[in-house]
Amino acid sequence: MRIFAVGDIHGGLKALIQVLNKIEIKDKDTLVFMGDYVDGWSESAQVIQFLIELSQKINCVFIKGNHDVWCENWLKSDDVNPIWYMHGGKETIESYAHFSADEKKNHLSFFENMPLYHIDDENRLFVHAGFTSMHGVEKEVFKETLYFDRTLWEMALTKDSKISENSVLYPNRLKHYKEIYIGHTPTTNFKSDIPMRAANVWNIDTGAAFKGKLSAMDLNSKAIFQSDNLPALYPNEKGRNKD
Repeated sequence: MRIFAVGDIHGGLKALIQVLNKIEIKDKDTLVFMGDYVDGWSESAQVIQFLIELSQKINCVFIKGNHDVWCENWLKSDDVNPIWYMHGGKETIESYAHFSADEKKNHLSFFENMPLYHIDDENRLFVHAGFTSMHGVEKEVFKETLYFDRTLWEMALTKDSKISENSVLYPNRLKHYKEIYIGHTPTTNFKSDIPMRAANVWNIDTGAAFKGKLSAMDLNSKAIFQSDNLPALYPNEKGRNKD
C-alpha cells in the first residue's frame, strides 16, 4: 500500500487530475490532502465535487485549511468575509454559480467533516499549517493555529542542524512525531518548486495558488509527482497572482 501527501490545490482541478494520472493511483493506496482545496483558480466547486466522488473509490483523508474554513462559513451563512473575497473567495463564489442548493449543502457537509489534523499508524502527523504547543498537536489550545500557524515551518527552517535530538535545546515540537507534513506556506517563497524538508517537517505546498505546481509525494519512497505550472493550465486567469 502506498500513501501520498497532496499539496494545496486552490481550485486547480486540471492540476489535480494531472497529478493523479501521474501517480497511477490504485485501490489500496491512501491520499492525504493537506488542505486549501478552494480559492484561486476557477474550479474550486468542481474540485470539491471531484474529491467527494474520488473518496467513494479511494481511501482519502482531507485535512482542513484556512481557505476551506472561509468557504465553509460562506456556504453555511452566505456571509462573505472581505479578506477571503480578496484572497480567492471571489473566484470560489463564481465557481458555484451552477451548483444547486442541495449540491452546496453536500459540499458544506464535506467541509464540516474534515479533520484539522491526522496522525497515521506510523506516527506521521498531517496538519495544514502547524502548531505551537510544545506538548504536541493534540494539546493545541486554539484550533485556528492548526490552519494559520507559520512558526512551525519557520522554526524547522532555522533550526541549527548541529543540535542533536537528545539535546535540551532541541525543539520539543519536533520530538512527538516521526515526520510532520504541512501545506499553507508555498515553497516557492523560498525559491523551491518542489516539496522541501527542514528537520523532520515536509512542506508539500509548491505554490499552486500562484505560479507554481501542484505536488504529491509518496511518503515511503519520497518520489514526487507534479502538475504543470498552474498559469499554463489556466492561461486566461490570474489565480491569486497580483500581476
